[in-house]
Order: sequence, then C-alpha cells, then structure tokens
Amino acid sequence: MTAPFGKVYLIGAGPGAADLITVRGARLLSQADVVLYDALVTPDMLALCPQAVKISVGKRSGQRSAAQEHINEQLIACARQYAVVVRLKGGDPMLFGRADEELNALESVGIAYDIVPGITTALAAAASVKQPLTKRGIARSVALFTSSTAPGETADTRIPECDTLVQYMGGREAMLTAQRMLAAGFSPTLPVIVIENCSREDERSVSLSLQQLSQGLPMSTGPVLVMMGEAMRPRQRKEMHQ
Repeated sequence: MTAPFGKVYLIGAGPGAADLITVRGARLLSQADVVLYDALVTPDMLALCPQAVKISVGKRSGQRSAAQEHINEQLIACARQYAVVVRLKGGDPMLFGRADEELNALESVGIAYDIVPGITTALAAAASVKQPLTKRGIARSVALFTSSTAPGETADTRIPECDTLVQYMGGREAMLTAQRMLAAGFSPTLPVIVIENCSREDERSVSLSLQQLSQGLPMSTGPVLVMMGEAMRPRQRKEMHQ
C-alpha cells in the first residue's frame, strides 16, 4: 500500500554561497523529488538538485501572510504527490524562517517531516568581516532580532538588552533602530557593521557609527544584516616580529 504522504524536509540553505550548506542538506537536495525554495536561494544552490522539480515560493514584503498560507497549501499538495519534498529556506529554518506556520500545517494533516539546520547569516557575516560577535571582556551576550512585521502586526520597537545586537532584514528598519538607540542613550560612536548579500559574489560591507547609521543606510539593494556593539570596533593589529 502506498503511503498517503511523502516526507518533507525543511533545510537551511545558509547565507547564500552554495558551499556553505551542510553536507546533510546537500545530500537531501540531491535526493529530492521537488524543492520549494525561498527568493534568496541562489541559482548555484539550486544546481545541487538538477533532478528535482523546482517551485519558487519567495515571499514579498507586504504580502507575507497570504503568501505563507499559499506556501503551506503547496507543501501539503507536494507531499501528496512526491516521496521526498524539500522546503529550502535561506539561513536557518528555525530563525526568522516562519517555520512554525509550516510545521503546524504539516502536523495538522499528519505529514512526517525533518529539519536540517543551516548557517544563519549573523554567523556567516561575522566570519566574512572577521569580527567575532563575542569578545572576552567586551561582549558576552548577543541578540538576534528583526523589526520586520507581517501585515496587521504591531512593530516591536524595544531594543534588546545585549552587548552585541544583530538586526536581520535591516534594510528599511536599521535607520529607525539606530534613532531609537540614540534616544535610549546608546553612544553615537557605537561601532556598526552593515553587510549586504552576505557570502555572495556581490557581497559588500561598510563600517560606520551608530550616529551615521541613524542618518540612513549606505546600501540597501540586497538582503542586509546590521551588527552593532563594541565587538564591532576594529581590532588593534599587532605587528609580527621575526
């Protein structure tokens, strides 16, 4: 007797570069019958699953609730038709990936699933600009947050109480966050690093102060991550003596 549903895998694609996906994630992609992928998943990543049917389910700002409901329906429909279904998400599925809605939808009809973590962009960005998010004696706590909301939701304007702050989806909201931080008493000279298109060929990064960020982003055409805190201050380079 044929099972009524296939199995769904929520896989983290990582920040963008195809070689930053986990070995397990790449293996499952190579076995997938169908892949439902986010807008930020790169063509190089999709090249890892040439055998699969590929369905773009990229969400667009201002339409997230309706888009997510449609994605849930597509996941269930694909699980009825295919044995191995991959839901490929940028970064890590369990962080700002709206995984809760998709897992609830799968559970509601009894579809089996598994989750494969991915490298979240904050860690990839810190590695790319060579600035640890934590530093002994300077920063021992990190907050990952976003001000992005779905239609009908009220924006959360609270500033997390941590040594290092990392704002996801900061393209439109980072300037407002900086203004709120200044109003809350943060130093205008607090170091900030903005990174765009992390791990991709067109990656760009810039260092600036909280005061400068409050006046606007120097870049915002691609996905943007903003890292703020004393841990972002440039290190004093030590000369090597032979």
